[in-house]
Amino acid sequence: MYDPVPQSGRPHLLCVVAARPNLMKMAPILAAFAQVAPQVRVTLLHTGQHYDAAMNDQLFADLGLRAPDINLEVGSGSHAWQTAEIMRRYEPVHIELAPDAVLVVGDVNSTLACALVAAKLGTAVIHVEAGLRSGERSMPEEINRVLTDQLSSLLFTSETGARANLLREGIVDERIHFAGNVMIDSLLRQLPDAVPPRVALQAHGHDCPPAYGLLTLHRPSNVDDGARLAALMAAMADLSRQLPLLFPIHPRTRAMLDQAGLGEVLRHRAILALPPLGYLEMLGLMQGARLVLTDSGGIQEETTALGIPCLTLRDNTERPVTVSEGTNTVAGTQPAMILAQAREVLRTGGKRGRIPQYWDGHAAERIAATTAQWLARRMTLP
Repeated sequence: MYDPVPQSGRPHLLCVVAARPNLMKMAPILAAFAQVAPQVRVTLLHTGQHYDAAMNDQLFADLGLRAPDINLEVGSGSHAWQTAEIMRRYEPVHIELAPDAVLVVGDVNSTLACALVAAKLGTAVIHVEAGLRSGERSMPEEINRVLTDQLSSLLFTSETGARANLLREGIVDERIHFAGNVMIDSLLRQLPDAVPPRVALQAHGHDCPPAYGLLTLHRPSNVDDGARLAALMAAMADLSRQLPLLFPIHPRTRAMLDQAGLGEVLRHRAILALPPLGYLEMLGLMQGARLVLTDSGGIQEETTALGIPCLTLRDNTERPVTVSEGTNTVAGTQPAMILAQAREVLRTGGKRGRIPQYWDGHAAERIAATTAQWLARRMTLP
C-alpha cells in the first residue's frame, strides 16, 4: 500500500504511464532519478489505459521497471470516455498525493488527461517528448501533443526540430530543454538481452526464415477502416511472396481484422501471425529484420537507432529526424507505392542513415538532473 504522507524537504514527483511506449520511456527515467537525483521522491502511477498482460506485465519485467505504486485500472473505451474516466479517477489521487510536479510522457490519452487535471489544480506539468508534430490534426495523438505542451511548465525534446515547433506555438524558450530520446536509452540498455529471432519464433511455434520483414499496424487511421485495412493486408500478402513477413498483431488490430473478415490473409503461409510480443522479443526481431513496415512512432525511432530500413505506413510522421537523418521513409498508405518502396529497399539495402544527436543512452540522466535542479529552485522560491 502506498503511503501518501509527504516527506519533509524532499520534492515529490508523480510520474504517469499508460501504454506500451510510455513504459519504454519511463523505465530509464526512473532509473536515472534513482542514480543522479535520489533526493527527488518519485511515485509511479499507471492509468491502466493498456491492460493486456502481454503488452503490460511482460513489458514491466523486460524493462526492469518497478510495479506502479497506484493503478487506476481505467481500461479501454472511446477517446472521450477514456480521457474523461482517467480524469475522474486521477483527480482524487492527485489531490491526496499533492505532488510538487507531474511528469507525463508521449502522446496517449492519459498524457493529456493527467496533465489537464494537474494544471487545473495548480501543479506544474513536465512533458517528456515534447514538440513532436505530424501536422495532422485528425490524429488524436496530435491533439494530445499540442495541448499537453501548452499545459506544461518544463518541456523536454527528443530531436532538434521540436524546439522550433514549440516556439512557433508560443512556448517560452526557457521552458524548453533538448534532452535526447529516452526510447533509445531503453533500447541501448536492453539490446544485449534481446531475444534472438529464432528463439522468439520457436516459442510461438514457427521456424525463423533466413530473411524476413517485420510488420506492425495499430493506428486507427489504418485499422479502423475495413477497406483500407484490406488493401494494406493485400499489399503485405503480395510483398510476402518476395520476403516473408512476421506480424505481431496488436489486440485492436486483431479485432478489426476479424470484424473485416480478413482472417484468410493471416493464413497466408508467408505471413506469420504472432501474438503481442514482449519488448525483448520485438527488439530481437527488429534487429534481425531486412525491412520493418510500421505505423508506430516508437518503431520509427528504434529502427533508426538499429540501422534497420523502415517504411512508415502513414502519410506523415511526427518524428521527421528519422527521415532526414535516420533509416525511415514515409511510404504513405497506397499499396502500389508501399510495394514499390519495399522492393527498392530489398534491391538496394535501404537508407543507411545516422544516429541523431543525443540518442546516446543518456537522455534520462539529462532529464533527471535538469528536473531536480528545477524542482529545487521552485521549492526555495518565496
